[in-house]
Order: sequence, then C-alpha cells, then structure tokens
Amino acid sequence: MRRALKTSYAALVYLFLYLPLAVMVIYSFNASRFSMAWKGVTLQWYGSLLHNASLLQAAWHSLLIAGLAATAASLIGTLTAFALHRWRFKGSKMIHGTLFVMMMSPDIVIGISLLVLFMALALPLGFWTLLMAHVTLCTPFVAVTVYSRLQGFDPYLVEAARDLGAGEFEVMRCILLPMTTPAILAGWFMSFTLSLDDVIISFFTTGPTFEVLPLRIYSMVRLGLKPEVNALCAVMILITAAAVITSQRLLKERK
Repeated sequence: MRRALKTSYAALVYLFLYLPLAVMVIYSFNASRFSMAWKGVTLQWYGSLLHNASLLQAAWHSLLIAGLAATAASLIGTLTAFALHRWRFKGSKMIHGTLFVMMMSPDIVIGISLLVLFMALALPLGFWTLLMAHVTLCTPFVAVTVYSRLQGFDPYLVEAARDLGAGEFEVMRCILLPMTTPAILAGWFMSFTLSLDDVIISFFTTGPTFEVLPLRIYSMVRLGLKPEVNALCAVMILITAAAVITSQRLLKERK
C-alpha cells in the first residue's frame, strides 16, 4: 500500500511537470492551423520552419551566442574554481559567496543591472552586449560545478606530485584538468542550456539588430499561438533535454 502511494505521488508530480510540454509537442503535429481541435497528424509545421528565414536566422544567433558564452564561461569558471581551491588569498571567501549571489539573483535584476552598466559605458546593444551578459549569467554555474568536483579529490595526489617535482602548471595540466574534465563539460552543457533558453536577460541586453530565438518566439506568441511556434518549441525542448541529460551523465562519478 505504501509503495503504491509513493508511486502514485511520483506519477502525479511528473504529470504536473511534464504534461504541458507533452501537450505542446503533441499539438505540434496537429493539422489544424486556426483552432485547438484535432484535425489529424501532419509534419508540415516542421517543414515550415525550414523555410522561415527569420526563424532560422534567430536560431543561428541563439546557437552562436550559446556556444560562445558556454565556452567563455567554462574557461573563466574553471580558472576561478582552480584558484579558489588551490590558494587562500584575501577576498577568496567573498568571491566564493558572490558566485552563489549571482546564481540566486532574479534574472530581471541581472538584466536591468547589466543594461544600466552598458548604457553607462555607452556600449551599443547587440551581439557583444548580449554575449557578455550570457557569460556573466553562466560563469557562476561552471565555477560552482568545477569547484564541487575539486572538493571531492584526494589532496594527497597533488602533494605527491609536488614532492616528485611537478610545478603548478604540471599539477594543473596532468592532475587537476583531467580529473575535472567531466565537470567542465557538464558546466559547458549547462551554460549552453541556460544561454539558449534565456529570455529576460536577453530582452534587456540585446538590440533590434540582433534577435535571438527565445525573443522571436515571445514576439510570435504575443500575436497569437501558431502551429509553427509549437513545432519550434518542441525542437528547443529536444535540444535542451539532450544538453541537460549529457551534463547530468558527465557529473556522475566514474567507476
């Protein structure tokens, strides 16, 4: 009886979380264009995406920003995690704390603060401001992920390497970097997902000349729900789910 209750409770939770996504994916195959009534199965809305130049351009912009932001955030976050783990210096605790502050801050606060900064620096809103904003968003997640991995290491490995004559560069290249590679890759995929799905920060930090896919979808939904939007969201769910699953698998401890 208790097991049945636990199973039912878990099923209700998953149903609550994923039923809206499932409905949207199902209706992306609906042949009806102007109503929610089911008119049959079709793939024409996915075909329409391939012939929509503005959507394809926005998708390319999103993938470009997500890839560059994830790469830059992985580099900066990894170096930050190494520095916090290897050395104790003045302000290290403050830096460690600000990582969590950035992670917990509302997106609208980050977006507005970055917008004010860019306006104060007289930077035109567009590709570079959006890229810097997404790097700022993703870097704390990479740093915390890699730092957590480093905390689980045996410190005697580094001491043994130092006793054998290895310098800081050799320790980082031969010991720390190979052992943290799964966490770095997981942080990259996590950053890619965060950047690809972001709406609020992108809204405040990009300009009219550089449109990304989430903002394009938002503008399309405001004018009415179209079948192409369902198809596009289904594709984004697939990409996001693949990135999240990959990051979670990389975070698992290797046997």
